[in-house]
Formats: sequence, C-alpha cells, structure tokens
Amino acid sequence: MQRKAVRRVLPGIAMLTALAAGSAGLTGCTSGSTGGSTSDSKAGGSSAAPAQPGKYRSLPAPCRAAADSKKLKAMLPAPDSLTPEQRDQLYAGVADSSYDGDRHVGCRWTAQTPEETRLLSVGFERVVSYDRGAASDDDKAKQVYVRLLTDAHLPFPGPATPPSPGAANPANPAPPAPGNPVASAPPPAAPPASGAPSAGAPAAGSPAPGSPAPGASAASGTPTPGASPSPQPELGSRVLEGLGTEAFLDDKLSPAGATAAQSRTVRIVFRTSNVIVKVEYSVQPTLPGTVPPSGETQEKARQLAQALAERFNE
Repeated sequence: MQRKAVRRVLPGIAMLTALAAGSAGLTGCTSGSTGGSTSDSKAGGSSAAPAQPGKYRSLPAPCRAAADSKKLKAMLPAPDSLTPEQRDQLYAGVADSSYDGDRHVGCRWTAQTPEETRLLSVGFERVVSYDRGAASDDDKAKQVYVRLLTDAHLPFPGPATPPSPGAANPANPAPPAPGNPVASAPPPAAPPASGAPSAGAPAAGSPAPGSPAPGASAASGTPTPGASPSPQPELGSRVLEGLGTEAFLDDKLSPAGATAAQSRTVRIVFRTSNVIVKVEYSVQPTLPGTVPPSGETQEKARQLAQALAERFNE
C-alpha cells in the first residue's frame, strides 16, 4: 500500500515541476521582449527631428506679380506709334520657359524708342533642401544668396570694424611725444611797405573774394548759360536694407566707346524665407556719349523689388 501511494505522488510532483519551469520560461521571454522595445524607443528618441520646410511651397506668376501699370510704364516707356493692343502686349511681358513652375519661373519685358532700349527681367527661385536633417529650406536659400553676393564682389554685411588705437583722428590729434616738443609757429611777417599790395589781397583787375568769376552767374552754383551740366554722382553697388530678409544691388556700366553710348544694368537680388528674387533692369541709350543716371535707374528697380517683396508677404 505504501509503494502504491508513493507511485501516485511522484507523477504529480513531476507535473507540478514541469508547469513551474514553463511559467518561468514564459516570464523570461516576456521580460526580454520588454527590454528590446525599451532599447528601440531610446534609440528613436535620441535622433534629431528633421528641419522644418520653407515658408513657400509654390511660386506666383512673375508676369502678373510685376504687372503694376504705373511702375512698368515708368520703367518701360513705350513709343507713341504703338497701338493699344501692342501696348498691352508690351506690358504683359513674356514668360520664361520652365520645366518646374514651383521651383523656377521668370518674365521679361522689352521697350524700344528712338532714344533708347530698356530691358527688364524678373525671376523667382524656390530653394528646397533635400537633406532636411542637415539644413532647412531657409538655410539652403541663405547659402544660395551668399554665393550670389560673393559673385557680385560685395562684402557680407557684418559689424563695423573699430578703428585701431594708433589710428590718427583729426578731431583728437595725438599729443607730442615726451622730449619732442612741437615746433613753435613762425613769427608773423612784417607788414608790407606803404603802397604795396598785401599777400592776401587780389591783384589789380581780379575779382574780389566772394564775387562771381567772369562769365559766371551771380547766383552761387548756377552754371553759365551754354555750359554742360556736371555729371551725377555714381551710387555704385551695395547691400540694401529693408528689402526682404536680406538684399543687395549690383550696378554695372558698360565701358565707354568713341562711337557708342554707355548702357547701365542694375540687378537687385533679395531673399524672403526660402525664395530668391532677382530683378534686372537695363537702359541702353542710342546717342553716343549718353550715360544713364545711376540714381534714377536704381530707384526704379528698387521700387519694383519692394513691390515684389510685399507681394510675397501678402
């Protein structure tokens, strides 16, 4: 009887032992899977978030964006011989061919008169960064702008360099070094003999100081009739402020020729977020010796560029 009882108990103990081992195995598998998912989540959390896309996802039509009748008529005067239909066609512009209207578009205008030929072009480029983990669309557009600024041989804007301590300053002259006194002023010259003119007096027949020279008008700064007017000062290329995010102006004058007039081309480039805008305005006179003024040409191009910047901010 005892042997039979022992035989019945032993299989039950073996079954309980097997169940306990299986439960431990399941617990180990569950713990291992939890640890794996934890390591994956940690790896994913350590990766940097991709850069945000640019502000602009598309581009406006440049011919319509620049179709301000007042500005275009001031920049592109049409001859009186054109019909109303021809005028409308002139100011409508001709769109550049583009294979991707959301990345690069442009428009051109041409106006010819007996006195000159004027050319205008407008271009929009939307910059896209294909490596969002390294640079955003705005960062990529800034790189494109800096390259254009460098090609124009203009310095990148930055803080002004302070003058060196040893630099001369006319307002505050440096004191004399010790042991090296300043030379005393020469004694005043003796007064001239009676009847002799003084050194500062005008010679006989010459106009008194402050009186107009012979042939000049009495009004100060008024040229003599028939005299050629003085040329206007050149403004030159420079970095612009208050236009988009950053902007510059490039002014080029063609070399002077004996039988040809000088043409002037003003190019304005500015960036607004991830879009690069280019405005190029050229004036080509037909009369030899004629030089288009830089101030007027630059101002007309700047006004159009400002209107385009406002168009993007709408």
